[in-house]
Amino acid sequence: MELVFDNLWLAWIVVSIVCLIIELNSGDLYFICFAIGALVSMIFDLCGAPLWMQVLFWALSSMLCVFFVRPSLVARLHDKQERQSNADALIGVTGVVSADIPSSGYGYVRIAGDEWRSISASGETILKGTTVVVVNRQSTILTVKIN
Repeated sequence: MELVFDNLWLAWIVVSIVCLIIELNSGDLYFICFAIGALVSMIFDLCGAPLWMQVLFWALSSMLCVFFVRPSLVARLHDKQERQSNADALIGVTGVVSADIPSSGYGYVRIAGDEWRSISASGETILKGTTVVVVNRQSTILTVKIN
């Protein structure tokens, strides 16, 4: 038992690593605060503080981290900016006509290596090789106009 009390700094590192492993599985950013608290306690152990003071500083620094550090981390990780995904992200993207788009039919546009069935927004014929921009999407059919 004397060995444990002589090397409490090592115990705080183990607590910190365990908290980080749990954080990897949860992703809530609570356990990272407890890991930071354990590292603060390790520093106090290396300075010669008694065990009760180390536990007190672990609890205090963990709670301060939960209330002051965690909210800013969560805000950075969960940016409130709305982002389009999947096919909706194609609106506004430039592509090249790979098969003529007739005035009253469908053609194909190549965007980032993918072929998309497309129609003309203005109803005019768009020839192969023309650069177009996507203005709308209905299911998997893009509406394009000449760029």
